[in-house]
Amino acid sequence: MTRTRTRRPADRRAHGHLHGHGHASGAGGIGVRETYRAGRYDRRRERRMRRRHGRHGSVLPFVLGAFIAAAFVGGVIVYAVIKLIPYLVLAAVLLGVFVLLKRSFRSCSVDAGPAAASVPAPESGLQAWQRAKAEFDALRVEYTAHECDPMQVLRRPALSDVSVPSTARFVDAFAEAQSLDTDAHPGAPYDAAFTVAVAKARRAWQAALDAADRIRLSNVPTHERGSIERVLKLLTTARDSDSEHERLAAYARARSELDRLDRAGIVHLPRTARAAVDEASRGALPG
Repeated sequence: MTRTRTRRPADRRAHGHLHGHGHASGAGGIGVRETYRAGRYDRRRERRMRRRHGRHGSVLPFVLGAFIAAAFVGGVIVYAVIKLIPYLVLAAVLLGVFVLLKRSFRSCSVDAGPAAASVPAPESGLQAWQRAKAEFDALRVEYTAHECDPMQVLRRPALSDVSVPSTARFVDAFAEAQSLDTDAHPGAPYDAAFTVAVAKARRAWQAALDAADRIRLSNVPTHERGSIERVLKLLTTARDSDSEHERLAAYARARSELDRLDRAGIVHLPRTARAAVDEASRGALPG
């Protein structure tokens, strides 16, 4: 069965025109053909435009849907990240602390070996006694220098006053250490007792010095502080003067003032300090 193609009006007009005017001149035939071809071109272009618009119209909803879905997913991700930021920061901090502790532990483990190897051997009883002996000799020299110098006694009268608690504790500790002092190593357990006594005396001496520096002349009546200052000036003049007469006169006046202060109970010079003043007042330079 043969399908008969129905001609469109434009085709019929073109066909009839061709058959009806077949005898037309060559120029007229060319014009008819051009018209026919232009019509076919217009129809084809119209069909292509319809197909193109139809395709775009079907794709556009999918594009819009994909865009909306992507925006929704992105919003969900951003919201989740914002909510998780505190937990992420906390996790980062904990991780950093863990790393630091781990490194510190490793460094301590590495350093522990050499440190443990460099620990000195324990001190023997003889070595401890020798060290304590040297410390006590130095303490005795320091204490004796104070007791023999009247100017030091006047500047720190509390250091020679056993009514001051810190001075009394030092005197007792010094006497205890001195009673255990020997020229040769006494052996155990006396060497250990001497070492302990010397350490106690050294601490008591430092405490007495600190207390005397704080007290100074605060225990001396106000009207007598000037007398002590005058005695210090007289002793300084006697020590530094090149004139024998001036030096002896200064020592004599200082001795007289010290006697008065001693009788009044203001300042009591130790016997060694008083002996130094007496010797200097007789014309000999103080030792």
